[in-house]
Amino acid sequence: MALFVLAGCAMPRGAAMVSEVLNEKDKQKPSFQVVEVTRDKLPELATWPETGWSGHYRWLPAERGPDAPVIRNGDQIALIIWDSQENSLLTTEAEKSVNMANLVVSPNGSIFVPYLGDVVVTGMTPYAARKEIQNRLRPIASDAQVQIAHTSGQENSVDLVGGVASPGTYPLAGRDVSILSLIAESGGISDALRNPLVRLIRGGQTYEIRAESLFSDASKNALVRGNDKVIVEEDKRYFTALGATGSEQLVYFEKERITALEAMSIIGGLSDSRANPKGVLVLRDYDEDQLRPEGPTKAQVVFTFDLTSADGLFAARKFQVNPMDTVLATESPVTTVRTVTSLLGSLVGLTTTISNNS
Repeated sequence: MALFVLAGCAMPRGAAMVSEVLNEKDKQKPSFQVVEVTRDKLPELATWPETGWSGHYRWLPAERGPDAPVIRNGDQIALIIWDSQENSLLTTEAEKSVNMANLVVSPNGSIFVPYLGDVVVTGMTPYAARKEIQNRLRPIASDAQVQIAHTSGQENSVDLVGGVASPGTYPLAGRDVSILSLIAESGGISDALRNPLVRLIRGGQTYEIRAESLFSDASKNALVRGNDKVIVEEDKRYFTALGATGSEQLVYFEKERITALEAMSIIGGLSDSRANPKGVLVLRDYDEDQLRPEGPTKAQVVFTFDLTSADGLFAARKFQVNPMDTVLATESPVTTVRTVTSLLGSLVGLTTTISNNS
């Protein structure tokens, strides 16, 4: 009777067995490729195309710039010219100085100064611009002294779009303003962001770095420039955890790169009572244009790991999990045997109880 009941019931399981997932691999034309990951194969697998992202974040090198700001198109210049000589072309007897405020640097990089015409100041520091104007005044006012004030315009400011306490447009006080100084001025990165990523857009190019890398490595503290756009947002890269693991969920990358063994640790490891340590799988999709004879030959690839051997463990320590991979811990065949034994025991006990009560 017990055997009859079991024959009509499916054994309850929380994950597939490795044989069920890979049962198609021996067909004449399988729809996916199976790769057993060993230490010997790691160098070859490292040359395979990246999936889910570019394979690394591209960031700017840190550099040292002069402390003085640089005048850009659209900035405002205020000039005060002092000239005490008699019959001055610039001043009067009553006023020995002339004040020229709100001079906007034109699209060609110049400001207009009486008797001098257009004076190109773009790319100069305020000090250099003051010396240039004073030198050009000497033929008409040999004793003239020039005072200059500079206010950054839109071309000399950075837009901090979001992900910080106070987003907005920040004028650059100098050419030595770093990305960390800008973030600090804005009140810092929002605590609500999970695994924050700093993105900088400059001249049609996009650069990215994880905030933790920016904070820990001084060489990454790049300078910002006028017209830069900075966005702080969550790192959206993830892999999927399924099967006989500590959790079944989308798992977001906690650092730039994650190995297969680290992925297993992040998701709580293998279930001691259910998982098959010889059947840990990583499922990955490749684009058709990434397929090649010496690399992935199918658009869908299953990488297999045997975590009961030293070779398999060391291989898993080096194998990189890509964004949008699926990490699957298959069910151990022993689990099914235990389930059958448990059910048999329960049914035999039930039958004995019925017999005794009859």
